[in-house]
Amino acid sequence: MLPRLIGTILLFALTTQTLIAQKHELRQEIDQMLQAEVDSGKIPGAVILVKNGNRLVYRHAYGYAQKCDPLGNTLPHPEKTSMRHLYDIASLTKVIGTTTAIMLLDDQGLIHVDDPLGKYLPAFDTSAKKAITLRHLLTHTAGLYEWYPMYYRAADKAACYQLIDELPLKYPVGERRAYSDLGFVLLGEVIELVSGKSLDQFMAENIFQPLDMKHTTYNPLQSGHFRKIAATSHGNPYETRMVNDSTLGFRFPEIDPASWNGWRHNTLVGEVNDGNAWYANGGISGAAGIFSTIGDLQKLVDLLQHKGLVKGKQFLSAATIDTFLKADTFLNGLGWMMDPANAFMKDAPAGSFGHTGFTGTSIAVVSAHDLSIILLINRQNVGLLPSGAYYNLNPVREKVFRAVIRYGVGE
Repeated sequence: MLPRLIGTILLFALTTQTLIAQKHELRQEIDQMLQAEVDSGKIPGAVILVKNGNRLVYRHAYGYAQKCDPLGNTLPHPEKTSMRHLYDIASLTKVIGTTTAIMLLDDQGLIHVDDPLGKYLPAFDTSAKKAITLRHLLTHTAGLYEWYPMYYRAADKAACYQLIDELPLKYPVGERRAYSDLGFVLLGEVIELVSGKSLDQFMAENIFQPLDMKHTTYNPLQSGHFRKIAATSHGNPYETRMVNDSTLGFRFPEIDPASWNGWRHNTLVGEVNDGNAWYANGGISGAAGIFSTIGDLQKLVDLLQHKGLVKGKQFLSAATIDTFLKADTFLNGLGWMMDPANAFMKDAPAGSFGHTGFTGTSIAVVSAHDLSIILLINRQNVGLLPSGAYYNLNPVREKVFRAVIRYGVGE
């Protein structure tokens, strides 16, 4: 009996030492990758949080929350970033906010993902659009424009909603996946109509507060409570290109690029980068607009990983989560991306999910190994490259993901 006990203790000690060594190696590898990106000037800064089950594997901050002025010069005293900084999470808004809100309403029986959109928005109860369901919006298969500079034709939320109602479909409903901001703007409108509350109010009262996401909000400057916010772009130079440069693939013959000139030129700190969210929706949209800390984002990821349980209470049913995290024919879930061809979750096992944001944010969750990786980078603050694009983060995202996967499966 005693030798067996001693053997068990030795095996446990050896396993523990191995895990500690693996964790140390992973931390070193991540540090080398991300610090090299900062040192080379490719990115201003980054924060990362890696979790394995209930164990924190690593969290760290690199570089600066704000490094450059609008001319691209390094500030005399650039602000270092930290785990407490809010980041403009950009399109992570679609999953952290909008998708979660739709999950909650579906879970409560107030909506169903296969409801026709025309049930809520009469403009879509037409022969051309009546086939569109909420599921189509969540999976980007509704046939809508991928993007449209709504601020040229809409000055507020109501006008923005009406404009999307009036736009023709670009593709046949359900036949292809065309990632669309407009679909998530409409989902935001559905949330407001069903709940009777503004989108930001609904999110705050029904998601952020119950999940103790105290540092997650729209329009952080308006509250006056948040002092640490990472800077993004200097105005909207890339979005200006999207309107003026047809080689990027966006063509709007009905719009004269010179007919509107409300572009910002200041460094954006606490103002959402996304132009449609800022110029046409007061900073509040179903497609973009949420600011959050990396710790708060982890709380939402934990909710999904724990099948809807929060501190022993069922916040969302496991069945609803399973519905939203089931891959469709385009290898995506409802709201969440599940295609392992994506660099931020390259070759991930089945059931993995995540999303990215244009400002430089990403989440990858590998359910098979109970791993999650949240990486927030404010890439835009160093400005556009000579090519007129922002620095491509896909290679570094892929390297970080592969390193964490090796750790998670014990290779």
